Amino acid sequence: MDLFLSKVRNYEPLASRMRPRSLAEYVGQDHILAPGRLLRRSIEADKLTSVLFSGPPGTGKTTLARVIAQATRGVFLSVSAVLSGVKDIRELIDKAKDVRQLQGQKTILFVDEVHRWNKTQQDALLPWVEDGTFILIGATTENPFFEVNAALVSRSRIFQLLPLSDGELMEIARQAVSDPERGYGLLAVAFEPDALEHLVKMASGDARSLLNALELAIESSVTPFPPPPGTSVVISLAMAEESIQKRAVLYDKDGDYHFDSISAFIKSLRGSDPDAALYWLARMIRAGEDPDYLLRRMLILASEDVGLAEPGALGIVNAASEAFRKVGMPEGQYHLAQAALYLATCPKSNSTSGYFEALKSLETAGDGQVPSALKDGSRDGAALGHGKNYLYPHAFEGHWVKQRYLPSQLEALVFYHPGDLGYEGHLKPEVLARRTWMMNLDTEPEPENLTWSEPLRSPWLRRLERQNLGSFTELVAEVFRLAGILRHSRVWIAADPKGLFVARTLLLAPEGGVWVSCRDEGSAKELSDRLNDLPELQKPYLEGLGWGVLSETNRFEVMLAWGLSRVLEGLAGQEVGRSVVVEPDLADGVSLVAWLDRVSLGEEVFQRLYSLEREFLGQRNPTTLLQDQNFQVHHFSSTSKRSLATKDWKSWWTPGRPGSWPDFILEQAPELLPHLRVIGSHCPGGSLDWRVSWLIGVKEALGS
Repeated sequence: MDLFLSKVRNYEPLASRMRPRSLAEYVGQDHILAPGRLLRRSIEADKLTSVLFSGPPGTGKTTLARVIAQATRGVFLSVSAVLSGVKDIRELIDKAKDVRQLQGQKTILFVDEVHRWNKTQQDALLPWVEDGTFILIGATTENPFFEVNAALVSRSRIFQLLPLSDGELMEIARQAVSDPERGYGLLAVAFEPDALEHLVKMASGDARSLLNALELAIESSVTPFPPPPGTSVVISLAMAEESIQKRAVLYDKDGDYHFDSISAFIKSLRGSDPDAALYWLARMIRAGEDPDYLLRRMLILASEDVGLAEPGALGIVNAASEAFRKVGMPEGQYHLAQAALYLATCPKSNSTSGYFEALKSLETAGDGQVPSALKDGSRDGAALGHGKNYLYPHAFEGHWVKQRYLPSQLEALVFYHPGDLGYEGHLKPEVLARRTWMMNLDTEPEPENLTWSEPLRSPWLRRLERQNLGSFTELVAEVFRLAGILRHSRVWIAADPKGLFVARTLLLAPEGGVWVSCRDEGSAKELSDRLNDLPELQKPYLEGLGWGVLSETNRFEVMLAWGLSRVLEGLAGQEVGRSVVVEPDLADGVSLVAWLDRVSLGEEVFQRLYSLEREFLGQRNPTTLLQDQNFQVHHFSSTSKRSLATKDWKSWWTPGRPGSWPDFILEQAPELLPHLRVIGSHCPGGSLDWRVSWLIGVKEALGS
C-alpha cells in the first residue's frame, strides 16, 4: 500500500506504472513474440541485432524496448529523437566506445520516435551501427521505409506491431485492476454491464488510451483519492463514456429565425416542392440573409439529397454560384432561383449519406487494417509485401475484377444504398450484383509480411532452393503456395526425406522459427554441416530420432510433411495452424504393366497383371487416409520424358521386398513367377512418358 500510495502521489500515470517488466508480462504481438519466434529467441538469448519497431501508438514499442533493457547483459541507453540532436548522438557514441573498450560490453541504444531525426542526424549514427558500437532499437509510428534512411533500414530487422485486439486490451485492463502494487488491486473495482467493453472498444487497439481512460474513471469516482484499502469502486457505463468520450465541436449559434427559415427552405427542396422553395428563398433574401450562405447550403443539398440520382446537379448549382459572384444583386437572384427550382424538381437520392455510416463504423467497429494488396508498395513492396496480389481492374474485361477493398472485419457492412430514380436507378442492378460477387469472395484475410530483414546469404541454401528438381519443382512450389508461410511463421517440417522443404522454408521465414525432424541422426548432422554458415539464431532446430526437440514449442503456424503416417505418429501434444501433407497418388501415376510387350507376353497374362496392378494401387490410395483426417485434398500431376535404366526396371519386377508390387503378385498369383523373371530381365528401354501424381492435403487447426 505504501508503494502504491507513493506512486499515485508522485502522479506517475497508470500506463507508466503498468508497463510490463518481462516478456512473461507482455501482452500482444504474438506474431513476433510468441515462443519460438526469432525476436523472442534473440531477446531471451541476449543476441539481439539492430531492429526497428513500427506501429501505431499504444501498441508496446517503447515497452518492448524496456523489456529488452531488463533482459540484456549489455549497457542500455535510451534517447528520444524529439529532444535530442547531433551533439547528444556524439555523447552517446563516446559512452558506447568507453563501454566496449573499458568493460568489454555491448551497448544497446533505444531511439524513440526515430523518424523525427533528420537525414543528417540519422547519418551520424550509421557508422557506429555498422561497426557494432551500437545495437540500434528504433521505434516509430511511421513506415520506416518512408521515414528512416535506407542505409539504417538495410542494417536492421523490421518488426511491425499491430493494434491490440479487444481480448488483449481486456487482459491489460484486468492486470491493472488486479495488481496491488502498480494498479488498483487494493481496491474493490467492479464494472457495470458494458462499461469495460466500451472502454476497450473505444481504445481501438491502443493500450495507453485504455489505461488513461481506466485511470480517469477510477480515480475520479472516489474523493479524495486514494481511498482506504478495500474501498468499493463501481464504474458505470456513463462514467466509462465520460472517461473516453470524443466531444463534438459546436459550429454556430445564430438566432432561431435563421435556423428555422433555412430548415424550411432545405426541407422544401428535399421534398420536391418548388413553390415552397421559392417562398422561403424570397423570405430569407428579403430578411437580409447572405446569398453566399444560401448557395453553400444548396451545394450541400446537391450532393446530400440529389446525389447520383442526378449527378449534374452539383455542377449546375456550382455554376449558379459562380454566376452570382460575377453578377451580384439584384440580378443574381435569377441564379439563386434557377438553382433552387432545379434542385426542387430533380429526382432525389440520399445514398451519399453512406459516407456517414462509414464514419460511424469507425466508432462502433474500430479502425480496420488496410488490406495488404491495397497498400502502397512503391518503396516497401518487396520487403513487407505491400501491394502484392493487387488486381489492376483495367487489365480485366469490363475494367472490373472481383477483389476485396474493405478491411476484413468490416466485410459484412454496407454503406451505399442506391436509389431507384434517375441516373442512379440505372446503376443499381450492377452495383448490387458486383457487391454480391465480392461478398462471396474467400473471407480469409490476405496475409502480409509483418517483419523484414536482409536476405539470408548462405550459398548452399540459395543453390538448393534454386536447383532444378525436375517434376518436383512445380510440386514444391504448389506446396508452398498452399502453406502460406510468412516471414514470422513457426514451421515444423515433420518429414522431409529428400530435403526439398528445408531451404525454401528458411528463406521464407527468417524471423520465425524452423523445426526439422530428420530421418536419423546422420541426416540431422549432414544438414547441420551444410547450414553451418548461418548465424546461430537463424539455424533450424534439428532432431534425428524421436520428437523431443519439439518441446521448445508445441505451437506452429505451418507444418510440412511427406506422408501423413509420420505426422500422425509424432503429433501428440503439438498444435498446428495449417498442415500441408504430400502423398504419392500411385493410382493416378505411371503404370508399369502398360509398358510391357503384351504380344510376346500373351493377352491373358497381360490382363491378369494389369488387373493385379490396379488392385495393388487401389489398396494404397492415400485419398481415403487424408479425407478420414479431414484434409482438403488437392491433386497435382506432371508428365516428363524419362530414360529407364535396366537396374531400376529389374528392381521393380524382382520379388523379395515385403509389401512390394512383385511380392503382391506372388501372393495373389504365384503361377506368374516365371513371367516375372522374364519381365525383370527385359527393360523396355528408350525415352518413355513418365507420369507422376501427388495428393496435397491441407488442413487447418491440426492437433491439440
